[in-house]
Amino acid sequence: MPARIDACHADITTLAVDAIVNAANSSLLGGGGVDGAIHRIAGPALVAECRLLGGCETGDAKITGGHRLPARHVIHAVGPVWRGGGHDEAALLASCYRRSLQLACTHRLRSIAFPCISTGIFGFPAEPAARIAVDTVLGEQERDGMPDLVLFCCFSAGDLAIYQRMLGSR
Repeated sequence: MPARIDACHADITTLAVDAIVNAANSSLLGGGGVDGAIHRIAGPALVAECRLLGGCETGDAKITGGHRLPARHVIHAVGPVWRGGGHDEAALLASCYRRSLQLACTHRLRSIAFPCISTGIFGFPAEPAARIAVDTVLGEQERDGMPDLVLFCCFSAGDLAIYQRMLGSR
């Protein structure tokens, strides 16, 4: 049975899912935006666990425990910095979603929530980023072990409207 794919307007740090995805930087040691919020709420044990991972390449993802978050796990995905679109940004962003789903399948996670990866301080335009996210998740939908629920967690009403439009048109 294909995954249920939906969008919600929420603070991702409040979701009680098997995994939330962190829009991380390559150090995995915290930063601004959603990354900083996740690290603040998860507590110092998350930073300690991330230190053991040795960073992460752009387009890749690594998994940790959720620590003090309601989510059992955090999947740290390092999205690309937008540099105009001619530096493989789209492929790297799609890879973040694909790698996160691969980790979810490997760890038999039943629910996962994604933020709008790379659209904050990394500057990726919201509409094309959402299209990449939705298309990548739909492309992975038949993967063995795919979570039952995939949520696109939008912090802004504007982002939510983009995802709802794209999900409604499929």
